[in-house]
Amino acid sequence: MSLRFSANLSYLFTEAPFLERFALAREAGFAAVEFHFPYEYDAAVLAEVTLTSELDIVLFNLPAGNWAAGERGMACHPGRSEEFRAGVAQAIDYAQALGVPRLNCLAGIAPVDSDPAQVRQTLIDNLAYAAAETARAGMGLLIEPLNTRDVPGFLIATTRDALSVIEAVGHANLGLQYDIYHAQVMEGDLTHTLRTHIGRIGHIQIADNPGRHEPGTGEINFPFLFAELQRLDYRRWIGCEYRPSTTTAQTLGWREG
Repeated sequence: MSLRFSANLSYLFTEAPFLERFALAREAGFAAVEFHFPYEYDAAVLAEVTLTSELDIVLFNLPAGNWAAGERGMACHPGRSEEFRAGVAQAIDYAQALGVPRLNCLAGIAPVDSDPAQVRQTLIDNLAYAAAETARAGMGLLIEPLNTRDVPGFLIATTRDALSVIEAVGHANLGLQYDIYHAQVMEGDLTHTLRTHIGRIGHIQIADNPGRHEPGTGEINFPFLFAELQRLDYRRWIGCEYRPSTTTAQTLGWREG
């Protein structure tokens, strides 16, 4: 069984405008892409670009608030549940138009001086709503831990944090997005986590550490991890969400190792 890699167009091929990156990904041998957000583009335009490039879009995020201002999700923010629910509906509309099987939810940075118990319960309630809505629409929902070095104050920072919330939500449609870079920064022990929780992982993303560059530039033993994923019979996508250390095309040799 061969592992399947998708190109994250928010990170790869940024030498070109966004809509041109699809063709570049296809030329580089990718069969699928993912990205942070589609919402600044008309869904019909994205659908045409995807069809023309013969690619699948496998993942993008729910709306995450004001990204430029530093927001990284609103799911944990008390008082913003209506905005969150509107974002869920928007994401589902795009995903259905583009044939996307999974959506990712960023929990967000806890508001200053907020009550931790209220923040956590808000996240649980919003995820329960989103899990039910995405299930009804025939697609999966994931939650992703982000490291607090790059995103200070992010509410869900470890695998344990995410699994605790998933348990509290208690909906079969909610799974874990396991980003190996974020996990290495926060906790390490990557192989044990994969072996223990592979059944809950709906999507994997990769980048090396330090630097968040391509595999082979840092401390993570990706050949070992890839062999382990094959042993575990992981059949879902692995998103290449790294910052190329040079041009994207020059950083793809690791796929041949």
